[in-house]
Amino acid sequence: MPKPKLLLVAALLATGLAACSGGDDDALVVYSGRNENLVRPLLDRFEAETGIDIDVKYGDTSELLPTILEEGDNSPADVFFSQDAGALGELADKGILAPLPADLTALVDPRFRDPQSRWVGVTGRARVIAYNTELVAADRLPASVLDVVGPTWQGKVGYPPTNASFVAFVTSLRETIGDDRTRAFLEGLKANGAKRFDNNVQTLDAVASGEVELGLVNHYYLYNEFKERPDAPVANHYPGQGPDGEGTLVNVAGAGVLASSARAADAQRFVRFLLEETSQEFFRDETSEYPMRQGVTARAELPPLDGLRTIQVPLAQLGRDLEGTVTLLKEVGLS
Repeated sequence: MPKPKLLLVAALLATGLAACSGGDDDALVVYSGRNENLVRPLLDRFEAETGIDIDVKYGDTSELLPTILEEGDNSPADVFFSQDAGALGELADKGILAPLPADLTALVDPRFRDPQSRWVGVTGRARVIAYNTELVAADRLPASVLDVVGPTWQGKVGYPPTNASFVAFVTSLRETIGDDRTRAFLEGLKANGAKRFDNNVQTLDAVASGEVELGLVNHYYLYNEFKERPDAPVANHYPGQGPDGEGTLVNVAGAGVLASSARAADAQRFVRFLLEETSQEFFRDETSEYPMRQGVTARAELPPLDGLRTIQVPLAQLGRDLEGTVTLLKEVGLS
C-alpha cells in the first residue's frame, strides 16, 4: 500500500513533533509505519474510549527506524508501530524497547512475537506467488518460490525488488538457505528476464493484465486492490507447503514500547488495544491481513495460520543485517 514518503531522516529530525497530529506535550506519542488512512479510525476510537490523547508521527518504517536510533533516549516516541518485524527486532537488540507484560504477549502465537516480550505482532502478511488463472493452471504452479527462476517461467515473473517486503523476504532466504543460494536465486531472477516493478500493486496489475504470469507479492493486495474487480483472473499461491517445502514467509506489523517512555502504562494500554478483538477484526476487514490475536479468525479465503507451513526463521532476525541484504541486491543488480 502506498505510504507518504519522507525524504530524509534529517528532515524528520528537524520537524520533530511538528509532524505529529497535535503537538500536545501530555499526549501519548506514537511513531507509526502504518498509513494514516488505515490507522486513524483506530486511534480515534482509542482516544474516545480511554481519554488518552495521541500524537502521531507517520512515515515509512525504514525512515522511522533510523530516526528512533538517532534520537536515542531523547526520543519523544512512546510507542513504535512498525510495518515490519525486522525493525522492531533491531530496536530490541539495541535495548531501545522495554519488555511488555507476559499476559499481553501471550495473546499472540510465539512465532509472531519477540521471545523476550519486547515487541508483539499485531497483523500478519504472507509472501505469496500471485498468478493469472487464465494463463496458469493450478497444477503447474511452482512448489517453491525458488522454482520461479526455471526455464518454464522465462520472462513470465514480476517482482518489486526495492519494496521493503521483498527485502525482508530476501533476508529470510539468507537466514534459511544461506547467502550463496540466495545470491544464485537473485541472479536467476535477473538472468531469467523477471520483470521489475516499483511496488506490489504494479506487480499484481501486471499479473491481472497478463503482462506476467506470476508475481511475488504480499497476499492482501489481491483483496484490497481488486475489491472493485472481483472477476480479475488473479489468485494467490502459497509456496513451500509440501512435506519438504521451505514454507511461506509470514511477516508481521507489530508494536513495541520504548524503554525511554515516561508513559509506559499508557503505551502498554495502546499496544493491548491493538490486540483487542474489535481492533483485530478491524484490520482483518479493512486490510485483509492475518489477525495476530489467537482465536480471531482470518478472512475465509485465507488458509488458517495454524495450518500454514511458515519459513522457520525468527522474525526478529529480519532486521539484523538489512544492510547486507541491500548490498547483495545491489551487487546482483536488482536495486
